[in-house]
Amino acid sequence: MHLHATPHVIRPCPLARRALLAAAVALAGVGGVGAADAAPKKKFHFELAAVTAKPEVKPEVARAATARVEAQVKKAFASHPQLVAQLDGAPDPRTRADGYRRFLSTKGIAGAYLVTVEITDASEELVPVDDKPNAQRLVIHVGLHMLGETIPGRTMGFTGDGKATIKQEVGAKVRDRDREYTWDQAAELAVADAVKTAFEQLAAPKKKP
Repeated sequence: MHLHATPHVIRPCPLARRALLAAAVALAGVGGVGAADAAPKKKFHFELAAVTAKPEVKPEVARAATARVEAQVKKAFASHPQLVAQLDGAPDPRTRADGYRRFLSTKGIAGAYLVTVEITDASEELVPVDDKPNAQRLVIHVGLHMLGETIPGRTMGFTGDGKATIKQEVGAKVRDRDREYTWDQAAELAVADAVKTAFEQLAAPKKKP
């Protein structure tokens, strides 16, 4: 089984990651700048409101994409180092907005956002593989748009866009596990891409009115 991916986020293999980490540490040592000197990144809280698909996405594809995108969004919101997943003891922002804002400030959280994710395009295609009559390539594409509204207030906070295309070589008959794995990979990378662009937007200097 061969896996080909053309996403916006590329993951190196474990050995490559260790090599890159070692190189980064070496460069930091040469420059005399350690991790402790880096400015700490702001923390945020994201709550998922809904995952929907545009009407243009075929219904059977939308069902497959929505479930997998939602799972990957929840995973990302629970594990991202800049996100605080739980706000135990926080006041209700609907009835105690000022108290909620004070709670965020006390916890060192720069902002909280209600996030809606829309699947803007998604597709699944089988294409032949040259010189391999008993093989074919499963191509799955996912594109999504992320919108964050402030909690409290529901004012515009940020947007994020992500997309990924995964190409996996399969046999003459596509196994369910191959299809599920390919959808999961496409959804994971598209979500990671959208979250990355969202944090870039949150980190950008605020424009003066």
